[in-house]
Amino acid sequence: MLQTTNFKRIALVTVAALGMGVLSSAPSQAAFSGTAGAQLTVTVANGTGSLEGSASDSTTAATVTVTGLALANSDSYTITAVKKSWPAATTGGLTPRLVFGWIDTQTVGSTGAVILTGRTEGTTDTTTAKSTGALTTAFGGAFNSTTDSFSAVSATAPASGGANTYVNSKWYAWQDSGTATDRVAGTYTYTLIVTPRLGEGTPQTTDVTITIAALASASLVASPGSSTAFIGTATAATSDTVLSALATSSDTPVGYIRVTLRNASETTASATATARESVTITTTIGQVGTSTNRGRSVVLAYGGGATGVTYDVYADGTAGSGTITVSTPSVTFSTKTVNFYSAKPATLVASVPTPNLKVGSNSDSIRVAAKDANGNPWTGTLYVYAVAAADAAIAGNGTITTGSSCSFDAGTDQRHECTITGIAAGTAKMKVTNYSTTALATAADAATAGSSVTSNEVSVVVNTNTAATVKLSFDKATYAPGERARIYVTPLDSAGKEIASNAITSLLATGGVSSNAGFTFSGSTTTADSLTATSITTQDKSSSTTGAKPGSQVYTVFMPPTGGVVTISATGGASLPLAGQVAVTATATVTDSGAAALAAVNALATTVASLKTLITTLTNLVLKIQKKVKA
Repeated sequence: MLQTTNFKRIALVTVAALGMGVLSSAPSQAAFSGTAGAQLTVTVANGTGSLEGSASDSTTAATVTVTGLALANSDSYTITAVKKSWPAATTGGLTPRLVFGWIDTQTVGSTGAVILTGRTEGTTDTTTAKSTGALTTAFGGAFNSTTDSFSAVSATAPASGGANTYVNSKWYAWQDSGTATDRVAGTYTYTLIVTPRLGEGTPQTTDVTITIAALASASLVASPGSSTAFIGTATAATSDTVLSALATSSDTPVGYIRVTLRNASETTASATATARESVTITTTIGQVGTSTNRGRSVVLAYGGGATGVTYDVYADGTAGSGTITVSTPSVTFSTKTVNFYSAKPATLVASVPTPNLKVGSNSDSIRVAAKDANGNPWTGTLYVYAVAAADAAIAGNGTITTGSSCSFDAGTDQRHECTITGIAAGTAKMKVTNYSTTALATAADAATAGSSVTSNEVSVVVNTNTAATVKLSFDKATYAPGERARIYVTPLDSAGKEIASNAITSLLATGGVSSNAGFTFSGSTTTADSLTATSITTQDKSSSTTGAKPGSQVYTVFMPPTGGVVTISATGGASLPLAGQVAVTATATVTDSGAAALAAVNALATTVASLKTLITTLTNLVLKIQKKVKA
């Protein structure tokens, strides 16, 4: 049985034109007690307000007023509720309840109270005398697939009032739900039938319409701000990659698109993701979709959930670079790039980013730009070889018949990177091809001429020399006040040449690098303590971002705000021979802005003076010419 304390927790109102539960505002007439001239009048006042995503309650309910002239103290009427229509999503397992809550009774020209009989489905009627002004009991019944009506309430004129007494009885009408899962958003319509005692007279009908609004958290509309779509080689990609695959047609996916739709209130990866919209995927090359529904453009169902739905990308035999678009009725995601490359590369261009290799493994020591016949990146597997036996003795895997595989960098670099093993000091020539062994390449060429493709030869240097001295340097000779500067600490061999990258302990003596001017370090990974380090790790490749230089340790600093000559100093450390344990320096100039301005003013003054002299000379010349003309 519902209690008054529960009414405040329930939501949504029975309103009419304002989007709430409504009873028709036109009065309905019915004979009261079957006596000629006696009538019942039924009126409705619309409720106000709404409680989103919930059932209505007594604070927002409509009111039903039944007024009639009781010609006898036994005259009575009954209100029966009949289910008319529900939202399409509502199933037989849901049990919304239409509830009538007693407000009060008022008699005109008499005293006393209407005797109320209330029924809740499956229980025995109870009869209670109700006094004016208090909501003390609610009566109602549940509707489901097998029950579509119930007698909600009935009222009898009070005995103390006698005959010929006007009775005014008032009721709340709202919809309750058995559980939260019964609160399906949509419009519910019930018909109320007001019947005089024993069916005498004509019953009158009035509809009650109750609208349940969906909670924002239950919205099925996808939000651009919280929904995602990512492409990659994994089924649950969390960021976009440039998908690259062999163009040969296959029923095996070469990549995946992970779509997660969330409504505006679901902003985190752990959200339940209740949004549900169809997903449209198109591609300019290859196919997209599922194993049973795929093509160049498909519209797919979205099952949803917190982890999203994965759709497939397939090769269809067409080589080239394509664009994939993913959208729903509410969201258009950023475009995705797919590259389907042909069976073999058209060109392989090799380069060496590392001038000196050390003995042992050296990653990313040869880089290869591989293109297919369409000029698109060819991302299949490549292999690096030593050109001759003498080269194989210096670098590689020790053989010229079997290559070492290179990896493809699928990020922004879009290139193959080969790891080279340094074996002994010297220079070795290397090449890159698309077959793992020379035997396989020969067989492929015999079957189809030109199947194997080989890059240009490049030379790598394996440097086994050790540090003999150390050098300090700046990246520039002159700086503006406060300008960023880079300091390089570079170990050199006995011939004064740079050596392979390495970690060197005690390259510098205690104190590391010192300066005659104060550097600042804001916005840099370098700190004042960094410069005092005595052990360093040199880089093997250059970087335009960090300022790294092969064979050197780099420090980033900011020059002093005033002009002058900046000098840095260090002393060779214990890892160097005694001849190298000496002081070294490097200098750079910070321009004095005041001096520069004064120099500019002086230069301008000199120019003005020169112009003045020139003007005077020209004036004198003109005067001489005028005199001659007059003569």
